[in-house]
Order: sequence, then structure tokens, then C-alpha cells
Amino acid sequence: MPTRVVLADDHQIVRQGVKALLQRERLEIVGEAGDGVMAIQMVKERYPDVAVLDFGMPLMNGIDAAREVSRLAPSTRTLLLTMHTDDEYVVAALRAGIRGIVQKSQAADDLIRAIREVLAGGIYLSSSLCSSVVQAYLDGREAISEPHTPRERQVLQLVAEGKTTKQIGKILGVGVKTADSHRSHIMDKLDIHDTAGLVRYAIRKGFIQA
Repeated sequence: MPTRVVLADDHQIVRQGVKALLQRERLEIVGEAGDGVMAIQMVKERYPDVAVLDFGMPLMNGIDAAREVSRLAPSTRTLLLTMHTDDEYVVAALRAGIRGIVQKSQAADDLIRAIREVLAGGIYLSSSLCSSVVQAYLDGREAISEPHTPRERQVLQLVAEGKTTKQIGKILGVGVKTADSHRSHIMDKLDIHDTAGLVRYAIRKGFIQA
């Protein structure tokens, strides 16, 4: 029985390339998603063996999506595609339950090796992610140092992506007042009082790309 994969990346051309690569290796793509929320929905519906998630996705980044996948489908192994190589992002990914991290600049074979490794119960990091990253994780070094809950991180990302309070409420399935309350709470925590400031903070923390 072939390995079943959900593939999530907001760039269709990248997704098509990765899909072709995986299919060439006889892996079965059972779902595709262009954002983190849809990726979670695909996993809930299809329970794949592996979820390959891009880090920089709209609505919810790959790390937060992986955290939800681990909660909803513990048997699904999560693998992150990323351009970020800083220790804090890699440690945050490992703490979120991600079992494989592949840098996008690496060879395609790296992704196949990663999938095989995580399916075997191991952890895989691209060779470009230096040994200090592993040591940081083993030492218990803190992950991304920001004080937000997963829901607040999602609201912060949506605000930074230019979504209105009404749109945020619809995406999250909550009322406008609840969405506005989350937004206000984030601003109070950060002592930031305008949207431009939140956008700058989100870019600095890697929630969205400049």
C-alpha cells in the first residue's frame, strides 16, 4: 500500500513540482492545500501517513498547522519545508511535533529521504541545518520568544495579511466582537497600537514574509 501524503504550499507551481517528485517515488498525494487552515481540514478528512507543510502559508503558518495536525491526527507525521534556518524556528518546529525539516534550497532527494526517515520513526533535518540546532533542542533552549497562544498567533498572522475583523471572525468561526477582542489583547500584550506596527512585528517574527 503506497504512502499517503497531504501536500500544502501556497505556491501552486512549487506544489506541482513537489507532487511530481513524490509521485515519481510512488507516493500517493491524497490532498493538496494552499493555506494552513485547508491543510488541517485535508488531514482531518483523509488521515494521511505524512503531511508536508510549507512554513510560510496564508491563514496559518506551517508550524501552527503542524501543531493542530499532531493534536487531531497523532499518527500523521508532519514535515516542514522552509527557508528559515535560524535555531529558534527549527526548535519551535520540533516542539510543535514536526518530525522532519527540509530547507527549500536543498536537492529534491532530501525531501524523499526526510519522508522515509519520519515514516521509520526518526527525525530528519537537512544537512544545511547545523548540529548546533540539534544541540539547542536537546539543551531545552527556548523556541520563538513571543507570548501568544496559538489562537492569538493565528489572529496576528491574519491581521498582518490585511484581513478585516469581520473576515478574521469568519475564518476562525467566531463573532466579530470575539475577533476584535483577540486583536485588542494582542496589541495590549505587545504595547503596539496600530496595524502597521503589528505587521512589522509579524514580519520580524516570521509569521508573514515582507
